[in-house]
Amino acid sequence: MQSIGTSLLVYTIAAALLTITPGLDTALVLRTPASEGPRRALWAGLGIVLGCFVWAAMVAAGLGVLLVASEFAYNALRWLGAAYLLYAGFRMLRHPRTRFVNAAALQNTGGGAFARGALTNLLNPKVGVFYASCLPQFIPAGVSVAAYTLLLGAIHGLLGLIWFLALIAATRALTQWLHRPSIVRGLDRAAGGVFIAFGTRLALESRHSQ
Repeated sequence: MQSIGTSLLVYTIAAALLTITPGLDTALVLRTPASEGPRRALWAGLGIVLGCFVWAAMVAAGLGVLLVASEFAYNALRWLGAAYLLYAGFRMLRHPRTRFVNAAALQNTGGGAFARGALTNLLNPKVGVFYASCLPQFIPAGVSVAAYTLLLGAIHGLLGLIWFLALIAATRALTQWLHRPSIVRGLDRAAGGVFIAFGTRLALESRHSQ
């Protein structure tokens, strides 16, 4: 029987490795500083973190079990998520930005970037299935399952935030280079390609291939 300390240590290592594995979240955060600035990149990262915590909360409430058990619920969310990713990806490919946004635009709250980050996470049923199937393995006996699940979700979110801050800090050293029109346009198209690839994969995969 694993102790709470061992459980948290093993989970933190696993979650850290999952966080730094290149994927859609990383692509979104890396793309945003070039075209919208580091502040909005942070908002996008916070949206992604919120998405993780919401999934953890749903698993804690038992809704994650429904997603695992119900073919209809899984497929409905899968198709919705795929449609969003394909739409966002094609938009980036067809209409890539060619310049850094102006100073006035940077005064906005970043709500659009936040929503974009949250939606890319919340509309991906694979995140919910991962949480519902993985988190229970790290819950030791004798603890409140709901509270501990939320704690694990919070740890994953915190690790994600640290990773996003590191990515944003790394891009600051390349500010002049990233502001070049060709680089902004290229990053938008690259991110669009990643979105389309993930959206297509999400649309074509069945839950049995997980």
